[in-house]
Amino acid sequence: MLKSDFFYDLPEELIAQTPVEPRDSSRLMVVDRESGGITHDRFYNICDYLRKGDLLVMNDSKVFPARIYGTKRETGVPVEFLLLKRQSITDWETLVRPGRRLKPGVIVDFHEGLSAEILETVNDGNRLVRFSFEGDFFDILDRIGQMPLPPYITAKLEDNDRYNTVYCRETGSAAAPTAGLHFTERLFGELEKKGVDTAYVTLHVGLGTFRPVKEDNILDHKMHIEHYSIPTKTAEKIKACKERGGRVIAVGTTSCRTLESAAQQGEIFSRSDDTGIFIYPGYEFKCIDGLITNFHLPESTLIMLVSAFLGREKTLNAYRAAIEERYRFFSFGDAMFIASKI
Repeated sequence: MLKSDFFYDLPEELIAQTPVEPRDSSRLMVVDRESGGITHDRFYNICDYLRKGDLLVMNDSKVFPARIYGTKRETGVPVEFLLLKRQSITDWETLVRPGRRLKPGVIVDFHEGLSAEILETVNDGNRLVRFSFEGDFFDILDRIGQMPLPPYITAKLEDNDRYNTVYCRETGSAAAPTAGLHFTERLFGELEKKGVDTAYVTLHVGLGTFRPVKEDNILDHKMHIEHYSIPTKTAEKIKACKERGGRVIAVGTTSCRTLESAAQQGEIFSRSDDTGIFIYPGYEFKCIDGLITNFHLPESTLIMLVSAFLGREKTLNAYRAAIEERYRFFSFGDAMFIASKI
């Protein structure tokens, strides 16, 4: 299976640079999983395509201002840190620039009394760094940090909250679980009235989600590792949904990967674990019955996951239709809902 099998040509002007207001006014493409039939709508009508007894499973991870700027203590050279993964209270795996100047032992100073020492070089040239600070680390980041927007977004984000879902709770992501950005408190009220249940998992999204597939044969691609957790309450809701004949619908590829990772072990129970699951066509889904997602980059692992669920030809056909209809793509773009018998 080749990387080029998942290519499509996207006009640059369709890459969404800013979020729409209100959140649920984004467009919605509804795709029947079996026939590939397409319906065009708005996200605020998502309840029209859901049924009493369905369960939406959402990733409640919260993006924090993970990009910070400082100076090398010895020379005053400007330095950029992008915090990727917390190892302890003080230690983080970090992407640093300029990498050639930041060797073990170097001290970097930031604002608000925050400093960091480079401990060692780790995966992919990243650095393990140890921070020194007084007070709450995330409070400091809220004051001095910037949101780590994807490289294809060049416009300035006016409100940091717009790169988080309205239901985010667990701080730790370096990128947003963007399918959830469309939901509003009003929509949750409608879901409750219709008898559609909701549940939460946590998967802290790393920048590996944007890492391109470099190998021509996708089976040679090595997935990044991310940590997830499934609460007992969520596991119980999934079991109850299956028993009553409802559909388990993953909101976003991160929720999908979490549920399918857990399902590899059999029935889903409460657990906390790491996953590097790579879902591509041929994969047999063990948990989810529906998927709400955004439109993803060509040749990415995310479009491969969607192709595994919907089918490659149906997926590419849906993307062609989205381009013809001038949908907005990627993180701040429009949404797609895929399920059977909609």
